[in-house]
Amino acid sequence: MAEYYLYFKSLHIIFVVTWFAGLFYMPRLFVYQVEASEKPSPDKEILGKQLGLMAHRLWKIITGPSMVLTVIFGSLMFYINPGLFSAPWMHIKLAFIVLLFLYHWKTWRIHKTFQAGNFKYTSRQMRLWNEGATLILFAVVFLAVTKSTTNWIFGMLGLVGLAVLLMLGIKLYKKIQDKNPDA
Repeated sequence: MAEYYLYFKSLHIIFVVTWFAGLFYMPRLFVYQVEASEKPSPDKEILGKQLGLMAHRLWKIITGPSMVLTVIFGSLMFYINPGLFSAPWMHIKLAFIVLLFLYHWKTWRIHKTFQAGNFKYTSRQMRLWNEGATLILFAVVFLAVTKSTTNWIFGMLGLVGLAVLLMLGIKLYKKIQDKNPDA
């Protein structure tokens, strides 16, 4: 089975990409759903129905199945190469993967709440939520590529810096949007 390791690794990476695509787009749909729920009728109902359908399909066809396939091919890689478990960088990566599963679960919960027509979050909160997957992606990719824990402090400082930049970008976007709602 070792001869299939690189195929499993390739498929693992492909499904990580599609999983993250879903996790990036789902909160963006949440932003649109919240904004649509604030529009007058009939726009509210028409947009709400279409955006709800898009979110449902994204979750059922891309996001959920991609997560499952990512886990399957990642597990096969561990099965073929159990030595990966002993690498310190892998322990940290797996901690971020646990965070990713929690993020996935919470995103699913928000999706279910929105599908029921309960919009208890603002569009700004959903924009901020959207950045969670970005931070996890940066951490996982850098750990997987560098396979290093020696610069862990610099890595965490980099993640904090990235988070600050993302927050500033969201604030700037909000300012521009407030000045020009059609932007």
